[in-house]
Amino acid sequence: MGYVQVLPEFGLVADPVVGLVTTAGVSYQPVIDKVEELEMYTDDLVGMLSGEGSFVASFPGREKSLAIAGGVTALWYGIAVGLLIAGVIALALM
Repeated sequence: MGYVQVLPEFGLVADPVVGLVTTAGVSYQPVIDKVEELEMYTDDLVGMLSGEGSFVASFPGREKSLAIAGGVTALWYGIAVGLLIAGVIALALM
């Protein structure tokens, strides 16, 4: 029986009898390279949760930039919400 082509650009075929996805005489190296590149980006996304460290797509010397940016954003949102609540209270007391 024949094979079903899954990803022809990487040479991946599926054997319908056995139920396996395998290569048709081509190595997995292009797929492994793409997975390694995606792993770098996923590690960056998980690392961004802490706000510390250097990231793949950032310039050198910006290790604390996420923490500082988060603090500034929280400050401005706090000011905006505080002024909104103060305005509502001021209007209610008039």
